[in-house]
Amino acid sequence: MKAGKLPSDLLARLLARLPEDPRLLLGPGIGRDAAAIDMGGGRVLVAKADPVTFATDQIGRYVVHVNANDVACLGARPVWFMATVLLPEGATAELAEEIFEQIRSACDELGVTPIGGHTEITLGLERPIIAGAMLGETTSEALVRPDAAQPGDHLLLTKGIAVEGTALLARDAAQALRSRGVSEESIEAAARLLDEPGISIVREAIAACQSEAGSSRPVHALHDPTEGGLATALVELAQAAGLHVRLRRQDVPVLPETATVCAALELDPLGLLASGALLIAVDQQGCDAVCDAIRADGIAVTCIGALATGGGDAIIDTRNAEPLPRFDRDELARFLESLGAGSAER
Repeated sequence: MKAGKLPSDLLARLLARLPEDPRLLLGPGIGRDAAAIDMGGGRVLVAKADPVTFATDQIGRYVVHVNANDVACLGARPVWFMATVLLPEGATAELAEEIFEQIRSACDELGVTPIGGHTEITLGLERPIIAGAMLGETTSEALVRPDAAQPGDHLLLTKGIAVEGTALLARDAAQALRSRGVSEESIEAAARLLDEPGISIVREAIAACQSEAGSSRPVHALHDPTEGGLATALVELAQAAGLHVRLRRQDVPVLPETATVCAALELDPLGLLASGALLIAVDQQGCDAVCDAIRADGIAVTCIGALATGGGDAIIDTRNAEPLPRFDRDELARFLESLGAGSAER
């Protein structure tokens, strides 16, 4: 198999073998990025584990935010973080200190407490690898399920695509961009996306979940587009709810830095690693209230389509009624492999 996610059919077969637990409110499955556990008394513990294996620059920040994002997508507030830090032979003490400071500062930004983990020098590694685990808290009433999207829901996207993939390419493949005529100014602007707008979606997830529209809760499902980009996230959201996505591709906000990088490297922004944007399925009657709550926090949000009954994981571009492209692997992984740069798995 090539670098990237396991094929969904293989993953589904593996997950089907796992035992059930009556306290598991939300267990493993396609389109499910975190678990929810009933702790009694209406309290719910949300747990997430995710590694970072593709980046070297700012790897400690990446691992905190990608784990916190998926916890927030269940309507929970990230609270505790653990990290398994694997360093290659020959790693310096300065590298270890740098990674730990990145983790500490990222946790501090989110109000998260680092509570432990594991560190070691590992044989056979060419670069650091960090596996993170984030724990969060919510209530049974506030829990947002990824399979709870409904026909007629509007699809909102915050910020734009693809923040993470663009920043990573600017930081780790700058020379390739220069060789294709991208200016230093554009490369630096793309690299800054890691910090502004950043890859965290915790603020907008909390704002969306706290919005009100009459007596109902307008947010039905949240999803953090990561590997495989927005296109894969839409497939996962549709599969989880058994619905059909009608996407207005022309309304999908593509960051200008992303457009520049993707044009230079011949990549499709829809399939590029997209942490930093939040995908929201919201009741159409509460759409304005959710948008207002997010914008009040200084975050851009755009309606890009809707959900309908039919075809499971189908995604249709409403301009021409044709299916959008599918990405068996992230555009980042495909590009790095073409350079002989190794895995971009996440």
